[in-house]
Amino acid sequence: MKNTKVLVEELEQGKYDSVLLDLYVDAEKLDYQRKRYIETIKKYEETFGEGEVEIYSAPGRSEVGGNHTDHQHGMVLATSINLDALAVVGASKDENIHVMSEGYDMVDVEIDDLEARHEEEGTTAALIRGVTADLKGKGYEVKGFQAYVTSDVLIGAGLSSSAAFEVIVGTILSGMFNDEKIDPVVIAQSGQFAENVYFGKPCGLMDQMACSVGGMIHIDFKNPEEPVVEKVPSDFEAYQYSLCIVDTKASHADLTDDYAQIPADMKKVAKFFKKNFLREVPEEEFYNQISAMRGLLGDRPVLRAIHFMEEETRVQKEVDSLKAGDFKGFLELVKESGNSSFKYLQNVYTTNDLNQQAVSVALAGSERILGKHGVCRVHGGGFAGTIQAFVENDFVEEYKRRMDKVFGHGSCQVLKVRQKGGVKVLG
Repeated sequence: MKNTKVLVEELEQGKYDSVLLDLYVDAEKLDYQRKRYIETIKKYEETFGEGEVEIYSAPGRSEVGGNHTDHQHGMVLATSINLDALAVVGASKDENIHVMSEGYDMVDVEIDDLEARHEEEGTTAALIRGVTADLKGKGYEVKGFQAYVTSDVLIGAGLSSSAAFEVIVGTILSGMFNDEKIDPVVIAQSGQFAENVYFGKPCGLMDQMACSVGGMIHIDFKNPEEPVVEKVPSDFEAYQYSLCIVDTKASHADLTDDYAQIPADMKKVAKFFKKNFLREVPEEEFYNQISAMRGLLGDRPVLRAIHFMEEETRVQKEVDSLKAGDFKGFLELVKESGNSSFKYLQNVYTTNDLNQQAVSVALAGSERILGKHGVCRVHGGGFAGTIQAFVENDFVEEYKRRMDKVFGHGSCQVLKVRQKGGVKVLG
């Protein structure tokens, strides 16, 4: 641990510039990160007082392939990005957890009272309590801490701001009390547990895994208790392409039922074959039974299952293309994935409000603007939020300018692939 005053002085002197550059990749953002760290330390001091602290970081994530496959024990391709949740952390004085997130009220969680609370569903307290309870239940040391947390992961933009928060809580508990020895996969699983059981939102494990492990990763969830994680080459700069995220400014509020219906529909199909998850259904048998499924289940569950079947194959092809250095082939697969999500998975807009189709507008505009300069697709859970585009470096500014014209200044962000997941940065 280091004193807050000392850390501020050392950051101002540029002592940690190499650490920040290694973590955030983008040299143009170095001054921004240095100032951000200093400001967060000062806000910690305003909240808790001067003292000995450590600094932790957990990135947001961008899904590249495998849209809505993880909850069916499928495969995904995802990457951590250089937007993150940042926490200045010290030991608490009363052995309980106290977290102040920028813009929110203080959250207090008693270490001896970690049972799920119905009235906390949908709150930050539920995530903290859930992660802590799960790690404690797995035998890890859990004690109190106090933290000031800030985040530049866009909320409601499909970059997994909630998963980044869950991961930073787990990473703090690992670093402060377990010698940083809790496996990133375990931290991710605790984040999913908190979100499913305490927060009340059904989700797979992909978001938490990408945030916790870091880099471009291929994850096979065939056995979700022991997912297979493989690092994949991710030097987009070598191919002269950038990863862009366009925030359509459409809210994710009131979309929980839309998200929940996707795994529910897929499970209906799995149950038709007397299986628990679509991953267990043989592909040939599935296609042979489409007529019977339509008659019993209706068309949308069948279409969403078709997406799953094709997306499974596509993820493996994306991984193979990146390994082989076939970036053009990879881009075609990204485009195919987006088309499948729109047509078969049907997660681009909610049918509860057909006049609000910001993601559709963003995709239509991007296809027209990009032409042969890149590809685009719906990003993350869908229905609202963001789209993703891989854009030729020479065309990025033009694309950014024209998308910002539609959705507002700063809507289009150019991201970097971050190679590190949840980490202790300083202290």
